[in-house]
Amino acid sequence: MVSVRRYESRDLAALREICVRTGYRGTDATGVMADTAILPDAYAEPYVVHDPGLAFVADDGGAAVGYIVGTADTNAFADWFAETWLPRVAPKHAAPPEHPDNFEEAILRDLHNPARMVLPELAGYPAHLHIDLLPGYQGHGLGRRLMDAFLAELRARGVGSVHLGMDPANTGARAFYDRLGFAPIEVPGGGVYLGRSTGG
Repeated sequence: MVSVRRYESRDLAALREICVRTGYRGTDATGVMADTAILPDAYAEPYVVHDPGLAFVADDGGAAVGYIVGTADTNAFADWFAETWLPRVAPKHAAPPEHPDNFEEAILRDLHNPARMVLPELAGYPAHLHIDLLPGYQGHGLGRRLMDAFLAELRARGVGSVHLGMDPANTGARAFYDRLGFAPIEVPGGGVYLGRSTGG
């Protein structure tokens, strides 16, 4: 029986591993990237450092096998990322190229550009999230349970809506979000963004 519970600091290594093993369009980034640590440094660990109360894990009784992380205030999180988190992790990674031409370089660009999170079209969806489950645990309702826990916490904080960005090549994830009531948000210039209210 897999339980869904709040994140604890002992989950960090598993959370980072899950991020890598699902980080390349929903599949394992190992072998695709020379520096896989960029992924959790950009999309996982900063969230549990900034606001661990908005992080939940799926636990199979031995370790975390999935997680959901996010922020209730994207603008504030982007400022914190730029001022506090990026100086901490940037020295561990290469500088981003001016014109990324592969997956790893695109992730480096994201890491070094927290302002990418703040778009006027997303202002009506102040919270955002990232959710990942190891492949063997997908398709069993755990993603919905993680999402339910996350949305309940946002509602308790008075946050009415949430968004996420996703790789359009990850069609399985898109089907999951569609089932959970996420709808497209029009953002000029590329990228796929989905949003929904935090209501039931």
